[in-house]
Amino acid sequence: MLVSTTVTYFFFKQPVIFPILIVLGGVATNLSLKRIPQVEQKPRKIKWWNFWLFGIIFVVAGILSAIAKNNDWPNRKPINLFENTYRMGSLVFGGGQVLMPMMYEQFSVRPEAIKTKDPNVVQIDENDMYTGMGIVRATPGPVFSIASFTGGMALKDMGTEMQIVGCLIGTIAIFLPSALLVLFFFPIWNNLKKYAAVYRSLEGLNAVVVGIMVGSTFYIMKDISIIEAKTISLLNVGVIAGTYLLLSYTRLPSPVIVAACLALGFFVPVT
Repeated sequence: MLVSTTVTYFFFKQPVIFPILIVLGGVATNLSLKRIPQVEQKPRKIKWWNFWLFGIIFVVAGILSAIAKNNDWPNRKPINLFENTYRMGSLVFGGGQVLMPMMYEQFSVRPEAIKTKDPNVVQIDENDMYTGMGIVRATPGPVFSIASFTGGMALKDMGTEMQIVGCLIGTIAIFLPSALLVLFFFPIWNNLKKYAAVYRSLEGLNAVVVGIMVGSTFYIMKDISIIEAKTISLLNVGVIAGTYLLLSYTRLPSPVIVAACLALGFFVPVT
């Protein structure tokens, strides 16, 4: 878990690191002699069309997005938004805790570095991303719903109608890959988990995913002032500590805490 946390923090910009860590984690715990329960299960039929459809959409979206970018198509942002979000939904491991830093890197950090070369890149203001991450904590349902927020914010400059379209694009693009892959991998998992190597790998997979989540949290915190000699640093530390204490030792609902933090951010200057 600690190795996964460290590697995730330093190599977060390379999405390929996530599957590599998961494979290595599974290999590491296979060195144990843990026995598996002997439960006889009937093999399930694998639906290959789900996997092929996932792959076709992934490839077509990538090619179309690249063509739109290279040829600077007018109003190409919806195409790029779909490809970016679908790719993140395909590669993310660790749930919404990893997705949010990935979106922060893709939509807020990266555009600042390339906007001179690509002025039409999909970009979301850093503070808007932070606000969305806070709001999604108070919203019932999966944390992946932040994709609806980011989709709308990405296209807000194109008008209200396109902003609504952006919300729909974000929602569909983030959930579609996981829906197709779950339908494909679930029967495979049921067929494979009877083997000792697969069963033993679960401990490693769990440890790696937790490490990815922790590393992602540290990665997104690196741009938040905490140790600098500024008033905002003390305020940030107070908010983090106060949130932890309220969640741990009181029954105050999470939405109330999020609303209080939003109000604090509105009234307190960030200097």
